[in-house]
Amino acid sequence: MQYVMSGWGTGYTFHCDLVDYSDSPQAVRMAGTCWLYYFSKFIEMFDTIFFVLRKKNGQITFLHVYHHSIMPFTWWFGVRFAAGGQGTFHALLNCVVHVIMYSYYGLSALGPAYQKYLWWKKYLTTIQLIQFVMVTTHIWQYFFMKDCPYQFPIFIYIIGLYGLVFLLLFLNFWYHAYTKGKRLPKVLQAKTWAHPYNKTNGQNNSEITNGNGFHHDKNE
Repeated sequence: MQYVMSGWGTGYTFHCDLVDYSDSPQAVRMAGTCWLYYFSKFIEMFDTIFFVLRKKNGQITFLHVYHHSIMPFTWWFGVRFAAGGQGTFHALLNCVVHVIMYSYYGLSALGPAYQKYLWWKKYLTTIQLIQFVMVTTHIWQYFFMKDCPYQFPIFIYIIGLYGLVFLLLFLNFWYHAYTKGKRLPKVLQAKTWAHPYNKTNGQNNSEITNGNGFHHDKNE
């Protein structure tokens, strides 16, 4: 909401938006919003810390570590030199996606009784993929503009590369998680294990599922 009120919903064109270095209330609000976003990247590191403490090593992927380690570093330069303008569009989208994502995490933390409401996990990854397509498309339009005096073109290259790299990483995650079925939501795993006889290990299904019909994994 702060990004919307600071420019993206109150005057930005989504085309060539420059950084406002004035002392206007909107410019100051945008700068403050960028600093809050920067600090939030450190808070997100607790995801990794919690995974380590809970010994969820399977959750600590290269994508997870790379994303949480590179964002605070790159955003320090962004918030220090270009707190506003078209370089903040990806932050706006990222905030929206994170609201949806942490809503999912909050729901999943409520326990097994709520697993049936988590069928949309696959679509969460789809939303993240759409995010990076939009980020890349928005920032790369700069190269097709006849005249856009954006103050720090280097950030255009960094954000463009950022969007492309994360798009490829999330596509790779999608392939291994859902095409190969390594991280299907439990409600879908239940359907996979619903057959009375599982040919993989030759056991009766009742021996490998818990009372809720979900595949039991002692590491979960």
